[in-house]
Amino acid sequence: MFGTENLAAFAAASILLTVTPGQDTFYVLGRSVAQGRRAGVLSALGIATGVLVHVCAAALGLSALLASSTYAFTLVKLTGACYLVYLGIQMLRDAGEVQPGGTEAAGSAAGLEIYLKGVLTNAPNPKVALFFLAFLPQFVSAGSDDKTSSFLFLGFLFLLIGATWCVSLAVFASAIARGWRGRSRRVRALRRVAGATFIALGCKLAAERP
Repeated sequence: MFGTENLAAFAAASILLTVTPGQDTFYVLGRSVAQGRRAGVLSALGIATGVLVHVCAAALGLSALLASSTYAFTLVKLTGACYLVYLGIQMLRDAGEVQPGGTEAAGSAAGLEIYLKGVLTNAPNPKVALFFLAFLPQFVSAGSDDKTSSFLFLGFLFLLIGATWCVSLAVFASAIARGWRGRSRRVRALRRVAGATFIALGCKLAAERP
């Protein structure tokens, strides 16, 4: 289909990779608990958009530049690392103000800000770009006449699986948070854990080499 092969194996691997707890999972959970379902869903859509950037980059061969240029890789990597650390610090600073099942973000401006922050948690991470460059070709048929379309099809399928998972997390986490009203200590603790996790992820990304 669309110049691909072993599509069932690709779907299975994608699901396993998606449900393994990582940066995206922690971010969506943190947003959903702190600000409610709408913020969690918007964050999930932002993350999906960031994935789309990497899918298109892989299809067009831009990811190969990151793989071959140490300077480009380091520049993008440090940008992403700094943003993750910034998010972690913000979460720690705001932990004392978090209300369980927090109110939904008001207005389109606030919603757009949450969405864009979701994009920025993913788009500047060169490891995601290199992941797609390494992962997708394994399922592109050698006889495909249009490998760019094959890349895009596989990337969109991976994106769909990831977006479904993240949106489900947002709905689930916000529902749990609503049940924690009056138990702000637990939510503050979760927020601090999420903040510390993002700082650690940022430091880990900064220390990684091409």
